[in-house]
Amino acid sequence: MPMTSDYAAQEPARTDVDALPGVTLVEFGAPWCGYCRAAQPLLATALGEYPTVRHLKIEDGSGRRLGRSFRVKLWPTLILLKDGQELARLVRPNALAELTEALALAD
Repeated sequence: MPMTSDYAAQEPARTDVDALPGVTLVEFGAPWCGYCRAAQPLLATALGEYPTVRHLKIEDGSGRRLGRSFRVKLWPTLILLKDGQELARLVRPNALAELTEALALAD
């Protein structure tokens, strides 16, 4: 599955995210966030090594329930799920090794 390039303005329900089979990387952020933009090349490289990982890119902000249900405080926050269970959480990742180590947990 390719990396998602645009943030989804319409967030899915938490129950739908929890019900996703397999491995999913949920990215919370905003298109204007400098930290989020800086992380995109790292994400593209890491996800290129794990083509079967589903990538959900969710625009977060005030009043967004999905981000609050995952206790997101800073952007980007990346949450790696396998069959709805959290395996890893990265906040403002800035090294490729961080991402690949987290993705390797899903193998």
